[in-house]
Amino acid sequence: MQVILLEKVANLGNLGDIVKVKDGFARNFLIPTRQARRATEGAIKEFEAKRAELEKAAADKLTAAQTLGEQLSGKTVQITQKAGVDGRLFGSVTNFDIAEGLAKLGFSVQKSQVRLPNGPLKTVGEHVVSVAPHGDVVVDVTVAVVGETD
Repeated sequence: MQVILLEKVANLGNLGDIVKVKDGFARNFLIPTRQARRATEGAIKEFEAKRAELEKAAADKLTAAQTLGEQLSGKTVQITQKAGVDGRLFGSVTNFDIAEGLAKLGFSVQKSQVRLPNGPLKTVGEHVVSVAPHGDVVVDVTVAVVGETD
């Protein structure tokens, strides 16, 4: 199915690109999340009429993400979890826990924006984690996991 992208989509294209994707990807993800529309002649004409407005909205999102990234840069989030004597956690620290910790500091970050390349954190100590408020803005945040023993 051919779709026209209404915003930048990672590994697919930029705003206004007409790309061919699998039917299920378009129907189940791109179209419901309003990231794309079917590339019919009417939709293309309507997109061209709204192009400036959509580009301005995309630029505003990028600017907001850059300011959030500047504020997040170098921040440390402290998370307390139950741990054993050897420093291993009984559970793990996930992207949800990190997003919740950032929310307590006053930053609105979705859990999907927190990237843990090596999976959940399972040991006590400081770990560097990437936070991506936008596809073009990626910031490193330090997560200090503190062990709590009974």
